[in-house]
Amino acid sequence: MSLVRAKKHLGQHFLTDKNIASKIVESLRPEAKYTQVLEVGPGMGILSDFLLQKTDYQTYLIDIDTESYEFLQKKYPQLQERLINADFLEMDFGSVFDKPFAIIGNFPYNISSQILFKVLDNREQVVEVVGMFQKEVAERCNAKAGSKEYGILSVFLQAYYKVEYLFTVKAGVFNPPPKVLSAVIRLTRNATAQLNCDEKLFWQVVKAGFNQRRKTLRNALSALINKEAMATDTMLDLRAERLTVADFVELTNRITANR
Repeated sequence: MSLVRAKKHLGQHFLTDKNIASKIVESLRPEAKYTQVLEVGPGMGILSDFLLQKTDYQTYLIDIDTESYEFLQKKYPQLQERLINADFLEMDFGSVFDKPFAIIGNFPYNISSQILFKVLDNREQVVEVVGMFQKEVAERCNAKAGSKEYGILSVFLQAYYKVEYLFTVKAGVFNPPPKVLSAVIRLTRNATAQLNCDEKLFWQVVKAGFNQRRKTLRNALSALINKEAMATDTMLDLRAERLTVADFVELTNRITANR
C-alpha cells in the first residue's frame, strides 16, 4: 500500500513513534465503563494498530481525508462500517453510539478547540478523551484560576471533566514535524454531566466574563445581573480569571436568585 501524504490544510502531522503511540492508547481506562472507542484522524493507523489489539472495547475510526480512508479500508478490511469517512465536527454521535464511549486521537491542531467544544456539547455520551494537542492548548485545558492560560476552555472542560496533563511530546516524532511541542492529556468525565446551577446561564456568565477579561465581573456581566440586588456582592469585584469552577457555579446561582 502506498503511504498517505500529510495535508497541510487538514493540519496533519502523522505520529511515527510506536512507543508513544502505545503509551497514548494505554492511557485509555475502560474501567470508566465504556465499550466503544472512536479514534479521530487515524491517518495511517499508528494508534489504530494498538487500539485494535484491545478486547475491552470496540474501536471505530473516523477520518475526513479520503486518501486516509481508502488506505485504512485496505489495511483494516475487518472494520467495515466501523471505519467512517466523514467530518468529526459534523458527526451525529447518536447515529453510531447508543452507549457512553471514549474518544482518542492525534488531533489536528488547527481545529483542536472545536474538537473540545464538540466533546463538551456531547458530554452526556463522551465519558473519556485521550488526545494529542499542541502543548499550549493542553496547558490551557489544565490551567488553574489565576494563571494567564486560564480561560473559557479551562473552565468549561474542568466543570465537566477531570483534566490530566499526561506527557509532553517533541516535534521530531512526527512527519512532517510541527513547529511546536505537543502534549497528551486525558479528560475523565465527572460522575454527572450536569452542574448544580442553571447551566445555560453558567455558560453565558463564563463567556461574558472572559470575553472582557480585563474588566471586573460587575462590568463584564452588566447585561446578565440585577445591578441593584447585587450591588454589594464582592465576587463581582473580581475578574473572571480569579474564579474557580465552583466560584462560577456559585455566582450563577447568586445571579439566578437575584433576578
